[in-house]
Amino acid sequence: EMSVNEFEDQGTGEGLLKWETCFDCGQRFHGVVRLALGWAGWKMYLGRPERDNTRCSSMQALGSALIASRPKEALLVLETNLSLRRRGSNDEENILCAQGNLAGCLTELKRYDEALVLEREMFERRVSKFGVSDENTIIAGTNLSITLLKLRRYEEACIFLRDRLLPVARRSLGIDHNHTLNINLYMATALQSMPERTRDDLRLK
Repeated sequence: EMSVNEFEDQGTGEGLLKWETCFDCGQRFHGVVRLALGWAGWKMYLGRPERDNTRCSSMQALGSALIASRPKEALLVLETNLSLRRRGSNDEENILCAQGNLAGCLTELKRYDEALVLEREMFERRVSKFGVSDENTIIAGTNLSITLLKLRRYEEACIFLRDRLLPVARRSLGIDHNHTLNINLYMATALQSMPERTRDDLRLK
């Protein structure tokens, strides 16, 4: 996850987008190609000042590329990146994106409790700054609910999805939007895993 502004090329040929997305077909690189380009991008911008936006973004791209195959190494990279963002960036979206990548890495390492702390903070900060109806806020809330499910905190996940996410997603995105459908799916998963559920719980409002 990276902010859109960090991918802008502005005609210079130096945008970070070239390290993550194929200009010919528009698909994002993956696997060993993504990892190789992640290292190449990091080496390209390594000489810039420590808190330089493009340098931090290339570090974030490298960390994200490492998650699938070398998550422990990715964790060190992404922790450093978040620390630099918090100390040197005035762009809230950049900080939240760095935090989201770190939470994703912790999830990959099955450190769900730590991921949950970050995801709670991200969700509340997005609600405060962008509003509960913002699509990225809804995505952040959905990620939070997934972590609750992984921790088997089914009742909490159910209440959060039912009371805070589902009504907003239906209203702002529509009942047929992918995010709304996913929220319904995760709520059904939570309900199915609650042995004490009642008939009223099974009725989605």
